[in-house]
Amino acid sequence: MSTAESRITDLEIKISYAEDLVDKLNRTVFRQQQQIDLLAGEVRLLREQVRNTAPAEPRSLRDEIPPHY
Repeated sequence: MSTAESRITDLEIKISYAEDLVDKLNRTVFRQQQQIDLLAGEVRLLREQVRNTAPAEPRSLRDEIPPHY
């Protein structure tokens, strides 16, 4: 095998590893995006629940009794 052929073979091997790594990274990013979407939906639901259960009158923290009393 000549030097040029050896270099081409080495480059092909490196490209193969790089393609495999890119595929793995794409799958990881896809799974992370799915998880982000799920968590964003849960945050949205929690915000709606807080809005729906919030008291009609604004309350002041000065009206609250500290836990040690």
